[in-house]
Amino acid sequence: MKHIQKRVLVTGGAGFLGSHLCERLLERGHDVLCADNFFTGTKRNIHHLLGHPSFEFIRHDITFPLYVEVDEIYNLACPASPIHYQFDPVQTTKTSVHGAINMLGLAKRIKARIFQASTSEVYGDPKVHPQTEDYWGHVNPIGLRACYDEGKRCAETLFFDYHRQHGLAIKVGRIFNTYGPRMHPNDGRVVSNFIVQALRNAPITVYGDGTQTRSFCYVDDMVEAFIRLMETPADFTGPVNLGNPTEFTIVELARRVIDLCASSSTITFKPLPQDDPMQRKPDISLAKKRLDWEPAVALEEGLARTIAYFKETL
Repeated sequence: MKHIQKRVLVTGGAGFLGSHLCERLLERGHDVLCADNFFTGTKRNIHHLLGHPSFEFIRHDITFPLYVEVDEIYNLACPASPIHYQFDPVQTTKTSVHGAINMLGLAKRIKARIFQASTSEVYGDPKVHPQTEDYWGHVNPIGLRACYDEGKRCAETLFFDYHRQHGLAIKVGRIFNTYGPRMHPNDGRVVSNFIVQALRNAPITVYGDGTQTRSFCYVDDMVEAFIRLMETPADFTGPVNLGNPTEFTIVELARRVIDLCASSSTITFKPLPQDDPMQRKPDISLAKKRLDWEPAVALEEGLARTIAYFKETL
């Protein structure tokens, strides 16, 4: 299928999700401008794209304005794992809030359509299960995770105010747990943690009693959802939940990873971190209806591909 060639800016384009998105946009024949400050993104993630005639990289921190001419903006820039976003919480909030202001200002000036990579963390530790888009959340505004949770909530506020006040074409996707190749090995996220520990035959660390649940979406499925959301009619803004509704306990995930890695790791239990949600599962009815999208990659298959990547890079 032939697509109209567009010039697309991806902020956070050297990150885990961003690099996969850049790749997919290039496959579709677009010109891609990737902006990243390498706080959590790496050159290795985009190294294979640097020679592509339609790919351009710019080292930039979106807490400062950016002046470029593009047709679409995907705003993915922000550290997304607790280890990284709690390392410099003030900068995390600035990236979400100042970054949103700068990217929305750019979109307004050049009349570009803009996508915000929001997060399931806007729901906090939810009292409603599974979470639907009309749930307002249960967030601790002064906790250790607030820099990320409240930063992303404020970014959504800004997006909808720019939409109402300036008629800006916005798309807001709330991303649930995503995994796959190019995850940062030290980002403290459960899938990468477990795989790295299992490949080293080290004890696998489970926080709490392991009965808390997560739903895991493979990166290719998630990137497909981004593009489909961006292509919806202008009157559809979201927010829309993007994730895999199949739920697993953390202990189940640990056991699967041990099996798939043929590892001799054992499971050890540690206290649960502050404000860590007990349940996280998206209701994706809206995504199914408006994007004609649902995840296609099963957990076993996605884990196998991710393990193969970590075997190569470790």
